[in-house]
Amino acid sequence: MVTSPLLSSVRSLLECYLRAKDLNQPALISECFATDAELTFSIATDDIDFPRLVAGAPAIAKTLVADFGERFDRCRTYYICVEPHLNESRTCEMPWLVIMREKETESLRIGNGTYRWRFSADAGNGGNGGMIVQLHINIERMDAVPDLHAEKLNALQGRLSYPWLSPEELQRSMAGFIETYPDSAFAKPFEQAAAL
Repeated sequence: MVTSPLLSSVRSLLECYLRAKDLNQPALISECFATDAELTFSIATDDIDFPRLVAGAPAIAKTLVADFGERFDRCRTYYICVEPHLNESRTCEMPWLVIMREKETESLRIGNGTYRWRFSADAGNGGNGGMIVQLHINIERMDAVPDLHAEKLNALQGRLSYPWLSPEELQRSMAGFIETYPDSAFAKPFEQAAAL
């Protein structure tokens, strides 16, 4: 697959964000977010809580990585698309899915929603200088599922391509999990990507 320098740069920034968040490496946030970047949330569930506005890369690193990493581990966040698509205002929207473990309860946490990213004007300029300047995270669902020995977590994560996951693969893999794994009805709402 041939990608333009712009999409290649954007893809690298998005993958850097996931390395920071999923691997609990807060320092990486400064490599993909502008110093004065803004993070906002809309949350349609009471099962998780974040501040509505976070300003600046250091605060984003604390909220999305350090504080998050204190509560959750074994995290994988999936972009439900083959590659990012930017509009003329350098904004990109995509559905996401997260599968992780809540440390305190040792439960599986599975959630979905959408991301809306905005990139600086120099994103894609030979791969130099482009940064994420704004991220809005919409959280549609964030369910807790008993999973003491992480068997469901392992089974789900083992079925899904990471981090880029096509909607077709998501549906096929979730349907296969539901068909073959006992006590898997919790996965049914996650067969389809969240609507943009």
